[in-house]
Amino acid sequence: MTTDRYGRPIDYLRVSVTDRCNLRCIYCMPEEGVQLCSHDEILRYDEIIAVVRAAVGLGMSKIRLTGGEPLVRLGIVDLVRELAAVPGIEDLAMTTNGTLLARYAADLAEAGLRRVNISLDTLQPERFHAITRRGDLGDALAGIDAAKSAGLTPVKINTVVMRGVNDDEVVSLASKTVTDGWNLRFIEWMPVGDDTLVHADWRERVVTAGEIRARVEAELGTLVPAHDLVGAGPARTFRLADAGTTAGTLGFISAISEHFCDSCNRLRLTANGKLRPCLLSDHEIDLRDALRSGAETEQLQDLIRQAIQAKPQGHRLASGQRAEARAMAQIGG
Repeated sequence: MTTDRYGRPIDYLRVSVTDRCNLRCIYCMPEEGVQLCSHDEILRYDEIIAVVRAAVGLGMSKIRLTGGEPLVRLGIVDLVRELAAVPGIEDLAMTTNGTLLARYAADLAEAGLRRVNISLDTLQPERFHAITRRGDLGDALAGIDAAKSAGLTPVKINTVVMRGVNDDEVVSLASKTVTDGWNLRFIEWMPVGDDTLVHADWRERVVTAGEIRARVEAELGTLVPAHDLVGAGPARTFRLADAGTTAGTLGFISAISEHFCDSCNRLRLTANGKLRPCLLSDHEIDLRDALRSGAETEQLQDLIRQAIQAKPQGHRLASGQRAEARAMAQIGG
């Protein structure tokens, strides 16, 4: 396994397969959308597979498909099938908004996808439509059920908490870990992109993991550590003490208040072939031009090593530096 200059082992590659999405979530994409890449700018599936093979050769055994919304790209099930056949991949997962998942879950599981994370920021239908600017809560909930039925487990529910938007629902969402066995993860909102939501005083929108936990424990009881969730990643994961070990889990991803940069193990490949060492920095390394100039595996691995060694020790949000060149949907989260 390859390590970066700070000794962190890098074993995780997030692959954005498209910058397109069927929703316009307020923290992810401007209402008018983003300047979409042309068909020729987006990596072809054979190019994605070439990059993944090169990365796996360097010890990157965890692959996650993202977007935009990965399920809007034609042939996504075929890509999953080809990636699942790559020797050395131990975990093949996907992050999705879930609204199309009822249609695809069974086929994805059959093709070799192991599990999914589903973005869901509210349990209120009207609020869901307001946050996503066009989505239907029923479609997302059907996607969660379909994923469970297809065996894409553990299904994780990702909730970005924003003050004044949905922070009043943290207790009702947390209770789903008991009533429905959800594996829920509360995520501190991160300022990525160059739209009006970010240009507002973003610090006022952040609800810290500590505040969320305090609200949950005040209403639902004590949280105790849970260490048995597959692919917990950067989340600190708990269960409600009185719920028993058969209940779902509640995780906290505190990228702002208690960042986990010292254990970051990932790179991000954008849909147009740029390798990004850090989500919260605009530095990128171009793999697409190399691929289209005939780069072989060793040359791709040299570029991947460059990206690994370019990983910063940590993000610099506290000093005012943040990623502005791309919206979250263009990076892959």
